[in-house]
Amino acid sequence: MREPAFWWREAGLAAGLLTPVAAAFGWAAAARLAERGARLPVPVICVGNPTLGGAGKTPLALTLASRLAAAGDAPALLSRGYGGRLAGPLRVDPARHRAFDVGDEPLLLAQAAPTFVARDRFKGAQAAIAAGARVVVMDDGFQNPSLQKDFSVLVVDARRGIGNGCVFPAGPLRAPLGPQLARADALVVVGEENGADRVATAARKHGLPVFRAQLMADAAAVAALAGSRVLAFAGIGDPGKLFATLNRAGVTVAATRWFADHHPYTRKEADMLCEEAERESLALVTTQKDLVRIQSDPSLAGLAARARALPVTLVFSDEDAFLRVMRAKLQHVTG
Repeated sequence: MREPAFWWREAGLAAGLLTPVAAAFGWAAAARLAERGARLPVPVICVGNPTLGGAGKTPLALTLASRLAAAGDAPALLSRGYGGRLAGPLRVDPARHRAFDVGDEPLLLAQAAPTFVARDRFKGAQAAIAAGARVVVMDDGFQNPSLQKDFSVLVVDARRGIGNGCVFPAGPLRAPLGPQLARADALVVVGEENGADRVATAARKHGLPVFRAQLMADAAAVAALAGSRVLAFAGIGDPGKLFATLNRAGVTVAATRWFADHHPYTRKEADMLCEEAERESLALVTTQKDLVRIQSDPSLAGLAARARALPVTLVFSDEDAFLRVMRAKLQHVTG
């Protein structure tokens, strides 16, 4: 299901009508945030979103896992495995598992570090530790109280921010903003726009450091598209992020197609994308998450063969400063 457009505009009639339901949902979500989860014998880092929808959470989790691994910290990534049929806990094996088994995001995470999928986050973390992890990085789960987090970072999109500032279903917030900021240790704003100024100001009032970052397209992938006109399509939280990244990289985006987050493509949709690309002489480009979902379905083999993914990396304006804040918090935990 695609998120309603009014979430990302100033609160109006539609949001107002949903206020009583949002108030009840917000109260329950805030109560969950206040719960204290189980303590693990290793540090737990959590990368989350204050809102529903994409902001750059998975690229940040990948970046952190990469930096931790380079420093010899033996990280493991932990995901709920949204969209997958297996409850876990289990270690993701990209050679054996498909998106319909473990979800699309875990298949990407497994490229950076050992990745575990579990509906029960505590059991998943235990499995990671038993396999040798010395730090657990959670991709999502900020609002889940089952584990105590030692360093929690919230990620927001610079263009969309927190939308109308209302709690679901009146708006995109997963819980009231104040309680979320009170449980966070840092805020990362992804992009150059100023749509997140409101949440950044609120974060600073809570004493949180605010960092800026960008999603940068893989140089080799961009070079391979030189001279091509592109049909870009995506079924992620905010498909506009793919289109903006392509435009920023100088790729000519001739057409775009939007799908809902974690969209399960049908054979008809795949055929339509391929036919349009053939008719207009366009290159088909999508996200890595979309491509792993497409590759998991044998009926979409034609689209899988024709489409190419645009790998992206999250790049901080000041990565050293972010890592110092994270290390200081973890040093306090482990020291």
